[in-house]
Amino acid sequence: MPIQSINPFNYKVLAEFEEYSDQMINDSLTLADESFSTWKRTSFDTRRELMLNCAAILENNVDELAGIITLEMGKIITESRAEIKKCAWVCRYYAENAEAFLKDERLDVEEAQSFLVYDPMGIVLAIMPWNFPFWQVFRFVAPGLMAGNVGILKHASNVPQCALAIGKVIREAGFPEGTFQSLLIGSDKVNRIIDDPRVKAVTLTGSDIAGRKVAERAGKNLKKLVLELGGSDPFIVLKDADIKAAAATAVKARMINCGQSCIAAKRFIVEEVIFDQYITEFNSLMSKLKGGDPLSEENDYGPLAREDLLMEVSHQVETTINLGAKVLSGGERMTMDGNFYKPTILTHVKPGMPGFDEELFGPVASVITAKDTTDAINIANASRFGLGASLWTRDIELAKSLARDIETGAVFVNAMVASHPRVPFGGIKDSGYGRELSYLGIREFMNAKSLWISHPD
Repeated sequence: MPIQSINPFNYKVLAEFEEYSDQMINDSLTLADESFSTWKRTSFDTRRELMLNCAAILENNVDELAGIITLEMGKIITESRAEIKKCAWVCRYYAENAEAFLKDERLDVEEAQSFLVYDPMGIVLAIMPWNFPFWQVFRFVAPGLMAGNVGILKHASNVPQCALAIGKVIREAGFPEGTFQSLLIGSDKVNRIIDDPRVKAVTLTGSDIAGRKVAERAGKNLKKLVLELGGSDPFIVLKDADIKAAAATAVKARMINCGQSCIAAKRFIVEEVIFDQYITEFNSLMSKLKGGDPLSEENDYGPLAREDLLMEVSHQVETTINLGAKVLSGGERMTMDGNFYKPTILTHVKPGMPGFDEELFGPVASVITAKDTTDAINIANASRFGLGASLWTRDIELAKSLARDIETGAVFVNAMVASHPRVPFGGIKDSGYGRELSYLGIREFMNAKSLWISHPD
């Protein structure tokens, strides 16, 4: 069965591609293995030059590459352009900092000279999602190639044109053949790649269900793994918060990429003394959003990426309502072509409902009342996920203290959760383990080798 690229706005089949055969996969792994033997010995100056080339190509082709994203998975064009520019940013960041992040570290040992040195591991399999089809890949590619590793990409099957475009960018930048390859394959061929002894590590961004399957296989093969999985991020608004600023940011935090983001705010936890004021402001702003053709500069959100995703969100909302939640606004599919779902606000959401317990990957906000600050933190932590959290208060010292009690990989105070090249990114609990970005991200797939040197008498 061919891999199809389908426009979620009008259901047009944009392109079809034949899936790679087992022989093609083996040939790609052979090429990657051969490439690693030489790539790992290149200088940081060489790698830096090529990665800066990559950044320049991205910046010089923003409109073309952004258009591929929008047509293939429905992100509004302004967000697609921002995604391409962010990819260039991460390329420049690691081009400029990789050498310092991986320099030898002198260890405090009296008996000998001792160092910690970082060696690349080899082929890293990257299993990447469709929701940020360039950014998710480049936040692996930039540190990975700068570290001397080589990459094999298994991208989501609904964004094959993005996968191929990324490969083209990297080739045009001058990276040697085999340092990065996009394989057009289905999920059923992932296990054989993980099993291959030439593959040394795996990184996956996706659902916790996919993460468990990949973790099981990687564990069987004793291979290093980084998992960035789903989230049900809390957005906590305390009684002393700037309500207008919090509500405005909440709309962006929920509706970015039409809600299809692992770090999008999903559970909005508000102290009861300000609940009415907050919900009025939040609902007013949400109701003003305009959905439609994602290529139009005038629209605030586009369609969901696939019809099955639309149906899943619809089912989660319906079940949440049947269990006692109330619909303040939205709550249904839009009456227009494309995978459109109305921006939705649910209230009276409680544990045991999908709107509280599950990741809602769409434009649906679950608003929850907290009795006080302690209750708000307890509600935030009552989740199997732990990716990010947003905390709103004017009391910064209180925020610093509360942040230690919130069970997530990141807490953003008076700001929405976002990924940033300089800031470690990752979660705990069912949101995965390991870190991307910053100096931690580039070291995940390195052999931290201890070197002990005793000089002869």
